Amino acid sequence: MGKVIYVSKNVGLGLLVLAAIALATIIALSVAYDNEKAKKRGGNTEDGATGSTSIPITTPSTPKEPWDHYRLPASLVPISYGVNLWPRLKPDANGLYIFTGDSSVVFRCVKETDLIIIHSNKLNLTSFDGHHAKLRALGEASAPSILRSWLVVKTEFLVLQLSRRLSVGATYVLFTQFQGELADDLEGFYRSEYTDDGVKKVVATSQMQATFARKTFPCFDEPAMKASFNVTITHERGFVALSNGVETGSTDAIINGVPVRVTTFEPTERMSTYLLAFIVCDFVDVDSNLNNRLLIRIWARRKAIHDHQGDYALNVTGPILQFYEQYYNTSYPLSKSDQIALPDFNAGAMENWGLVTYRETALLYDRVMSSTGNKERITTVISHELAHMWFGNLVTLQWWNDLWLNEGFASYVEYLGADYAEPTWNIKDHIVLYDVHKVFAVDALASSHPLSRREDEVNTPAQISEMFNTISYSKGAAVLRMLSEFLTEPVFARGLSSYLNTFAFSNTVYTDLWDHLQQAVENTPSVHIPHTVHDIMNRWTLQMGFPVVTIDTRTGSVTQQHFLVDPDSVVERPSEFSYTWFVPIKWMKTGVEQQQYWLLQKTDTHDMMRVSGEDWVLANTNVSGYFRVNYDLDNWDRLLSLLNTNHQALSIINRAQIIDDAFNLARAKIINTTLALRTTKYLSNERDYIPWESALKNLNYYILMFDRTEVYGSLQSYFKQQIQPLFEYFKTITANWTKVPTGHTDQYNEINAIGMACSLGVKGCRELIQSWFGEWMENPHLNPIHPNLKSTVYCHAIALGGVEEWDFAWKMFKNATLASEASRLRAAMACAKAPWLLNRYLEYTLDPTKIRKQDATSTIQGIAGNVVGMPLAWNFVRARWSYLFHTYGRGSFSFSNLISGVTRRFSTEFELQELMKFKEDNLHVGFGSATLALEQAIEKTTANIKWLTENKAPVMKWFTEESTRQ
Repeated sequence: MGKVIYVSKNVGLGLLVLAAIALATIIALSVAYDNEKAKKRGGNTEDGATGSTSIPITTPSTPKEPWDHYRLPASLVPISYGVNLWPRLKPDANGLYIFTGDSSVVFRCVKETDLIIIHSNKLNLTSFDGHHAKLRALGEASAPSILRSWLVVKTEFLVLQLSRRLSVGATYVLFTQFQGELADDLEGFYRSEYTDDGVKKVVATSQMQATFARKTFPCFDEPAMKASFNVTITHERGFVALSNGVETGSTDAIINGVPVRVTTFEPTERMSTYLLAFIVCDFVDVDSNLNNRLLIRIWARRKAIHDHQGDYALNVTGPILQFYEQYYNTSYPLSKSDQIALPDFNAGAMENWGLVTYRETALLYDRVMSSTGNKERITTVISHELAHMWFGNLVTLQWWNDLWLNEGFASYVEYLGADYAEPTWNIKDHIVLYDVHKVFAVDALASSHPLSRREDEVNTPAQISEMFNTISYSKGAAVLRMLSEFLTEPVFARGLSSYLNTFAFSNTVYTDLWDHLQQAVENTPSVHIPHTVHDIMNRWTLQMGFPVVTIDTRTGSVTQQHFLVDPDSVVERPSEFSYTWFVPIKWMKTGVEQQQYWLLQKTDTHDMMRVSGEDWVLANTNVSGYFRVNYDLDNWDRLLSLLNTNHQALSIINRAQIIDDAFNLARAKIINTTLALRTTKYLSNERDYIPWESALKNLNYYILMFDRTEVYGSLQSYFKQQIQPLFEYFKTITANWTKVPTGHTDQYNEINAIGMACSLGVKGCRELIQSWFGEWMENPHLNPIHPNLKSTVYCHAIALGGVEEWDFAWKMFKNATLASEASRLRAAMACAKAPWLLNRYLEYTLDPTKIRKQDATSTIQGIAGNVVGMPLAWNFVRARWSYLFHTYGRGSFSFSNLISGVTRRFSTEFELQELMKFKEDNLHVGFGSATLALEQAIEKTTANIKWLTENKAPVMKWFTEESTRQ
């Protein structure tokens, strides 16, 4: 613990007065509130457990003191908090930004104990008679005295040893007073800075998920430890204070000679600490009122609001909230919905209840400068966060091992909410590209993990942060989408509504959701499933990976096996289900939909799938199931022939699926690589986005493996021939690039056409891009490049240019007033081909005045994505691992992407040895939330080496023959 800095007498008195007022309210409200909620849920107010909610159990471990465990003991349950905070938006005499405050937590003893253990991290606590806190009893009980108190840095606890045991059923109040640093580390209560007309502005804001509330005030910082919060914020006059609840009062005062404003907020609903939010800023808002009952506000920097950058978010928020109210059959549970765009924010957004925080790129839209992609991102991120207002906030996971229940669910229904807000986009199909195909790549590794992990596998803050990964988000979304498909959406929604209403303001485990979905099935006679929801879904959530289903259309044989991208890898994680799934298979025969078939064992026979002649079978229609499909060679030939002669006979999604399945089956040595490559031959006739995007994502693997080898030339020649018709198509329909395609996905495919055409050297493409960028350089105040095309044009212009283009982009980046424009330029500067420019750019990531901390790791990844920048970024990461780890490795959800991003091209024995040595050399430093990513990088590199060894020659031969044949 650092040196204790005591709060001055006047400040202390001022805060204590506020605390006393708040405490009277707490005591009056909290017990009544808690009892009333318990009655509504049929719970028992004596033991603090209600419904399926239980007190968190201390993780089994070798015998240690209670404070050596990372989990809280099961002896105390919080009821309510009074939290008073005063952030200073100007540095003190030591140049530090600080905040002071106090907290009064009312808690009940449910198990005899002479210890109070509560989370506290990086807070300097005021001493009361030599102790870190004061304790008193409520009601008839008397409080024991505190014998001693101490802080445990490793487990982030404040421990109070008491003179005697607390009484079971009695209620107590623990008072602490503290000071913390309002640092720029993007964790807990932190500082965000920006410049407005040359003037530096400071924002005090927060990020509590997953374990950072304890960095703001002492608290029981676990998701099951729900309580209500009474918040008061002291701040400079002229600034606005925001929190989860509606402001109930604001008074001016003078504390310690400083004129301040004291803002109070309505008590929150019963909620988890990680959903708290506190903000002090000079932002302004744009607002509306939904059905005269719900205040909706979008907050941002003054210039952003005055430039109408918050209008689009405001326009879609109301419809999305209305959709969820109908979908969940549950009213929005709060009195207001604030959303705020922050200059510095580590994640994309955070679902704080009633005050959602966003990166500026995820909330602000400029009608002139923003792209179609920017608009879609804003819609889907808002939809994701608002989905959490019910699923995650109203009903919350018991522990972080079930994070997928929160994030997977929101990642699925975000498409439903966005589709309701923007019905012409047909956005629901995009889940296949952005979630299903994405997570297939990770879940096909032997080092993957199940959706639901054991509680004892997720303890430390780093292990918790590591759970915020592709498995939790994208596999969760894919599996829940599959569940909704085979139950039908109405049954799925009815089960959700029952679940949410039963467990409102409580915590659950995933089996509670299965219970309510099963009830919905049993109440719907028309829905038939072969086993219970529990039995079906446990196989998808409790064992990692997914199956590849192989259909032999000559015999009707249907089999399943665990799909691994490297079939020689050893799966060390046993499965009680022996890696067998209950697989719902939607399928068609020669274009006609058939009755859904369930594969319930390793091997089965389904005579309906036996075909001959010109007939064909296609399984997993619209990729409704979370599995890959393989066929006998005859059926593969029939499907490929269909693609080449009449590709529109298959749905857009299934054309994408055939490509993605084939390429990945080939990587796993299940089919021949040349068979996968044959799926691309029809692309010269393809005009739709989703199949092209699927093809380009798979082609990208070939580029990563071959762009440093002699194979790349023939690869380039072949795909140049395939992309040229698409390039010419968009040139024609846009009247020589002067118009914008009308369709939402057509606009995306135009980007693909230009980007790939320039990469592969299609005549006229590079000249077009250089002319646009050159025009902008000549007149920086008039950018001729359409927002949709900016990312592609900027990247290729900088790659084709030199220091003059790079420095121009840097200047435009520093002057950008729209976050999405700055983001495009930041990414494009990683496309440079001069090593010295890239090395200079890497050094910029160490300086927050050049590259914001929130953007540092993604900038390094961008440079590593460049074939010239990859070795430079790898050397940079190795040389500065200690700094990167200590700066980002504990709390950044994106930190694991740094390892995977920098090692994507690794495909040689030498690179594997370097990776192993990197692991060995840094064991003493640690890898934090990137631990699993490192193991996966080693596994992927090993698989890449094998794949290259076996496929380099045949791939070279195929590309050479095909490029000369056309």
